[in-house]
Amino acid sequence: MTRHLDIGCGDKPRNPYGCDELFGIDQSESFANGTIRACQLGLESFPYPDNYFDSVSAYDLLEHIPRQAYDYAGNRIRFPFVEVMQEIWRVLKSDGKFFALTPAYPAKQAFQDPTHVNIITDDTHSYFCGGNPLARRYGFTGRFEPNQVKPVMPEEIYGDTSLKLHWRKFRYLYFKGGLSHLSWELVAKK
Repeated sequence: MTRHLDIGCGDKPRNPYGCDELFGIDQSESFANGTIRACQLGLESFPYPDNYFDSVSAYDLLEHIPRQAYDYAGNRIRFPFVEVMQEIWRVLKSDGKFFALTPAYPAKQAFQDPTHVNIITDDTHSYFCGGNPLARRYGFTGRFEPNQVKPVMPEEIYGDTSLKLHWRKFRYLYFKGGLSHLSWELVAKK
């Protein structure tokens, strides 16, 4: 029996790996039901045990998670984005997969929504990968290995998979901002 968690799911969690059981997390209490739980991402721990999921996904979510926040009660700076990545790693089983789709620099889509507070680049994932991830200095204790990180048109992910690009068109679109999103597939190493 395989389990998948879609974070920031709204009322319709996605299941990109076709797992047997599907769960979701969203900040809105209005979506909470038997399989979707409310959670303030970056402020609260995910309401699931360690090593529970075979895969986790985040569609158009990471850009909404702040990089820094001041915790007045604790009188310290917190790193909500790092904490979300820690929680993703924590709930994944060993070799579990994390899939993310996010608008990324230099595309205008990374900046145009006023709620985008975390601009992702094609190297952001590297802070959470490798033998000694750079995010350790911010409290990250996990480790991922990149399976695939690539610029994409969101249409490829959201349904129109017939879009196959010749490499010249791919380069043109990337540098002109047409490939507005990055997709990550990271593997949890434990």
